[in-house]
Amino acid sequence: KDLIARAIHQSSERAERPLIRVNCAAVPRELFESEFFGHVKGAFTGAVRDRAGRFELADGGTLFLDEVGEIPLELQSKLLRVLQEGQCERVGSDHTFTTDVRVIAATNRNLEAEVAEGRFREDLYFRLNVFPIHSAALRERVEDIPLLVAHFLNVIGRRLGRDDLRISETEVRRMQAYSWPGNVRELQNAVEHGVALAQASRVALDDLPAEVVRILEAANAPIEWQEARAGFRYLWSLRALFWLTMALFPIRILTRL
Repeated sequence: KDLIARAIHQSSERAERPLIRVNCAAVPRELFESEFFGHVKGAFTGAVRDRAGRFELADGGTLFLDEVGEIPLELQSKLLRVLQEGQCERVGSDHTFTTDVRVIAATNRNLEAEVAEGRFREDLYFRLNVFPIHSAALRERVEDIPLLVAHFLNVIGRRLGRDDLRISETEVRRMQAYSWPGNVRELQNAVEHGVALAQASRVALDDLPAEVVRILEAANAPIEWQEARAGFRYLWSLRALFWLTMALFPIRILTRL
């Protein structure tokens, strides 16, 4: 999601202006308004100085709201107002300022279902859902895993001074059997874990996080058995072919007396 938001920002006419990120799931409920719109000194306990909000900081640029479905229902109307009118006030101030921001919102929730359940405003949903982009989970595009592993291995290896590390194609194919619920970030962390523990110049499956290894070993066991069984079938096929050849084209043994 971060990569998509960054690519949109950098490809636009706003590229020279700020890209501000907000993880809505990490903002305490009582601080949402201050986080988005800012506050003035003395607006509440702990407000020891004026502080600009995210909309103000992103003026002219892009504001990326990750996990937008986590915004409390009672604050969604204020977000809707700034999206529609481009105006808001800092907490504790009656001065209205104008902001020009492109908003990119992301969520792992089904917002249509949230609207139906009354947990997300329908008008805000339609205001955000102008140009939806579906980002497929990593488990839905396992063909990307080899490229991502090679990229992370290169970047992390250089950063940790281990740019000689390699990983075999067999190990990468095994990694494709894991569902990667944490998507690309989990894969990146797993590769970094492997780089930290790797012996010599090769990252092995056992160098990945223990939970990933456990699931991969269970997932790959049937595959390995199938490969072994296919090998046995191949050997038996060769044997059958040999005897069939012998039957059709008997070899005459000539004995010189």
